[in-house]
Amino acid sequence: MTPAAELTAFAHRIGHDFARPELLVRAVTHSSISSSTRPDNQRLEFLGDRVLGLVMAEALLSADTAASEGQLAPRFNALVRKETCADVARQVDLGAVLKLGRSEMLSGGRRKQALLGDAMEAVIAAVYLDGGIEAAREMILRLWGARIETVEDDARDAKTSLQEWAQARGLAPPSYEEIARKGPDHAPVFTIRAQLATGESAEASAGAKRQAEQAAAKALLEKVEGQG
Repeated sequence: MTPAAELTAFAHRIGHDFARPELLVRAVTHSSISSSTRPDNQRLEFLGDRVLGLVMAEALLSADTAASEGQLAPRFNALVRKETCADVARQVDLGAVLKLGRSEMLSGGRRKQALLGDAMEAVIAAVYLDGGIEAAREMILRLWGARIETVEDDARDAKTSLQEWAQARGLAPPSYEEIARKGPDHAPVFTIRAQLATGESAEASAGAKRQAEQAAAKALLEKVEGQG
């Protein structure tokens, strides 16, 4: 399949027919391959982040008319964070159409969370500039789909919840220890152990320490709550 055909197929996956296909080309162009005649997607990423934020804020307000600002904020953060954008990017196979420099391709750039998340925001901006806010809103709500309905679970910060669980039982805050690190420097995988003062522990691995800590905390919380 030619690059143009791949982009057409991608546009079909996200559900938008571009009147200005050059916007999509720019949205998938990483800075590692940009030039004076081939602009990268960083400016679009900046705009797309704001468009996503507006659409999600509206969706959350509409979904729960009684929620306070304190309840809405963590839900909003869960929906617009880079990890979620990267998950949506994987859902539509955005990595397959990314235009990357050789070094980024060799280092697994098509699978990198940061690159995928940034490019997804840039695609949102491209749709917004091509079709307006309604086109962008329709695409975002469709691609994010069930994530909006289940955001309460995603918004629950596992480390905070585990700490609250421990404090409610008179225990010291849980500890987090990096017990392994594998992979090359450009794509490390961290393994973290979360442990309570009573000895219960759980481990999890991820490409970033924060994510591994959250995953370990979630696993440990599920473990102790299940025992209870």
